[in-house]
Amino acid sequence: MDVHLLVYDLSRGLAKQMSAGLLGFQLDAVYHTSIQLNGREYVYDGNIVSIIPGSSHLGKPLEEIYLGKTELPMEVIEEYLDSLREIYTMQTYDLWTHNCNNFSNDLATFLLGKGIPDYIINMPQTVLSSPMGQMLMPMLNQQIHANKRGGGILGIQQNTPGSTSKPKAQLHHHEGKVHNVTSLKELQSLLEKYQNSCAVVFFTSATCPPCKILYPLYDQLAAEVGDKGVLIKVDVSAAFDVGSAYSVSATPTFVTFLKGKQENRWSGADRGALQGNVRLLVQMAWPAHAHQSLNLPTFSNPGTKPVLYTKVPPLEKLLAKMGSDAQNPAVQGVKHFIEARSQAGPAEATLPDMAAFTTFVRQSIKNVPTDTLFTVVDLMRIGLVDPRFSGYLAEEVVHGTVTALLEHVDDLKECPYALRLVTLQMACNLFSSQLYADEVLSNDKLRTPLTQLVSASFLDDNHNNVRVAAASLLFNIALANSHKRRDGPGDVLPQDDQIELAASILEAITQEESSGEALEGMLLALGYLAYRMPLDGELSDLLRTMDAGNSILEKKQAFPDMKLIDEVGSELLGKGLNRP
Repeated sequence: MDVHLLVYDLSRGLAKQMSAGLLGFQLDAVYHTSIQLNGREYVYDGNIVSIIPGSSHLGKPLEEIYLGKTELPMEVIEEYLDSLREIYTMQTYDLWTHNCNNFSNDLATFLLGKGIPDYIINMPQTVLSSPMGQMLMPMLNQQIHANKRGGGILGIQQNTPGSTSKPKAQLHHHEGKVHNVTSLKELQSLLEKYQNSCAVVFFTSATCPPCKILYPLYDQLAAEVGDKGVLIKVDVSAAFDVGSAYSVSATPTFVTFLKGKQENRWSGADRGALQGNVRLLVQMAWPAHAHQSLNLPTFSNPGTKPVLYTKVPPLEKLLAKMGSDAQNPAVQGVKHFIEARSQAGPAEATLPDMAAFTTFVRQSIKNVPTDTLFTVVDLMRIGLVDPRFSGYLAEEVVHGTVTALLEHVDDLKECPYALRLVTLQMACNLFSSQLYADEVLSNDKLRTPLTQLVSASFLDDNHNNVRVAAASLLFNIALANSHKRRDGPGDVLPQDDQIELAASILEAITQEESSGEALEGMLLALGYLAYRMPLDGELSDLLRTMDAGNSILEKKQAFPDMKLIDEVGSELLGKGLNRP
């Protein structure tokens, strides 16, 4: 998709005419910007708003700058926009430091790896550096506060037909949508992706009026189903190969699939039949799990969050240990980002030059002595607390920076304690963005070094903190997969990986004798690996064979006050392993 920066002049030409006399320097425009992609214009106007390009009361943009082309799918972009929506709010808007241009810069950096022109980003500070700018600041701030009370800064959301803004309660929850398919190959790919749940195929045609009557209902059902299945639409008047493959002789025709096999087929524009059959299909694909009837308060809580290591050490001391590398502009940029975020909140922190920083990290892996490499990793760990930072890295090509770092640490024969610990903590902070959680579950080149790091760290008998951090990382992985089991589309973490991780953590649990914090983290990780797992699957068989429940209950001797031992050992891996 092409990405354009839309540039408006809020002064409508007055800045260019009068700025030299008022400010003492030439200002060509009072810049207001937005990002255009996929047929929509995304703008920060107190909230992040999506509109038809050029349809606001600001009129046509002064300039449309082509920034580049992104290959990211819209579902990934929407998830990143949700992380921005938590930062770019009505309350955090600031005319000088946190405005529409900062939003455009953050979004462009994620999409393309580069921001918007500096002369636009730096305009507010340029104005403030003048005596007239300082004099005007109180009046302009007062006007902004008044506009906030009215529900917007420029009134774009209120006054633009077709504008949309996502409520806070819906962030990181994406409605399902109808997938329009144009070829047999595309259809087969979608059906394969949802072979562990369910799918509906709506065969329609451009000349079928009854079909069009059902389109709104079909869209509503897709939103209702979400990730628990997929609703597909095929125009057989264009996709001849699909209609022929499924012997479609009339439209509308519907075919449903359950667990990869055709389940039902019917024709006709019966709204009741469509609605009833789709809802029944989803119930069949997602029956109530036996674990839901057990007393498992820890694991049935839908609001559980991943473990993040957010503590910021004294940055001057950290950078002093880097030596001359501390003066690298990429390092200084991340330092300023962390300081601004820590002192004034995410809204005041503008993303640093991410391309420069990732290049610095990759070079450091090769050039920085092993004993001091932890300083670079720790700086990266702190940056990853911000979902914009981790979201950018989540879409880096082949995860070059993170995988290079993980593989380097895994390959060390004797990894220093500090380096291993901060690498584990850095890996936990990848989960500050849902984008990275999805990548960990689905990308084996990223997941393999993470798994190796966890398994090796459990063997460190001398450092409780290392085992705690390893348990936290495995917990984050297991929690992300558990959410997929609950909300759809089902297990994303491959079965072989689940078995390897379960065996590793069960062994670590049996050997843990000194740290209650480490044991609790391990139990949580194993619990989320097991919660709502298929009871006739390989993971269940492994846990039965290893007598996992009794192995955990034996830990009561060393940790008699830990309630989680009973919840996991007796309830989840005792009663919860009974075959249906």
